[in-house]
Amino acid sequence: MTQQQRQALDELLRHGPLDLGGDVTEQRAIFHEMMTSVPLPDDVSTKQDQLGGVPVVIVETPDLDPSAVILYLHGGAYAVGTAGELVGLAADVARRAGARAVSVDYRLAPEHQFPAALDDALAAYRGLLDSGVPAERIAFVGESAGGGLVAATLVAARDAGLPLPASAAVFSPWADLSASGASVTGKAALDPALTPRALHVRAQDYLGDRDRATPLASPIFADLTGLPPLLVQVGSHEILLDDAIRLAARAAEHDVQVELQVWPGVPHVFQSFAVMLDEAKEALDAAGAFLKRNWSEKI
Repeated sequence: MTQQQRQALDELLRHGPLDLGGDVTEQRAIFHEMMTSVPLPDDVSTKQDQLGGVPVVIVETPDLDPSAVILYLHGGAYAVGTAGELVGLAADVARRAGARAVSVDYRLAPEHQFPAALDDALAAYRGLLDSGVPAERIAFVGESAGGGLVAATLVAARDAGLPLPASAAVFSPWADLSASGASVTGKAALDPALTPRALHVRAQDYLGDRDRATPLASPIFADLTGLPPLLVQVGSHEILLDDAIRLAARAAEHDVQVELQVWPGVPHVFQSFAVMLDEAKEALDAAGAFLKRNWSEKI
């Protein structure tokens, strides 16, 4: 069934209304309508809150360990999406990890350019630590731009002298805003969700005139020494394939414990489609097991 599922998802994405490279106001409205049309499971609860002065959404599922927390950073190319709109994937990860998720509603570009999103993510992490949650009971998780932001926030936290979380997991990370990976063009025909044009437009929104290889915006160029265990998941049918591969390689180069999982034939952030794709369920299960394993090793 998985080949049929992959084909159905490819068709759904290719013919969908979202164009991440389009007018940001229009795309935000389209994205909001898409995300809010999918109801959360009845056993998922959400609550608005703040951490470090940054708005967050707290996500809880049954049978969670109240001591374990996922700091979740959502995707949307730094310009589209909110913590509330993208709570579904955070809930799916939290359920499998048996933890509470705190999804950060960081400021978006182009109204708020780099380093606004990074500043908000770091402030939320400081707030979580200040609330009494020890670093060894925290994990970072993020998808797409949020995946790149996870890596950047870890580097910024390390440089600020903060204790680092137990682990981090990133799905299809956008980790190179210079779009220098070969897959940006080499996988363009296969990718039903992202285009090279969209990456260039949103990188301009986020960075303005700054160097696209700025390490805290494009963490494949950062020094990753000292980061916690990292899980990187990516689909082979996406233009960000090389972002994921090179982020994992960069982590390995700097002696970070890293696991790279490339799932064949699936698109960008395929984990979002667990209701229709077996690979998504398997990837989420693997991510949950990874987070649990690294929490248990810290006890």
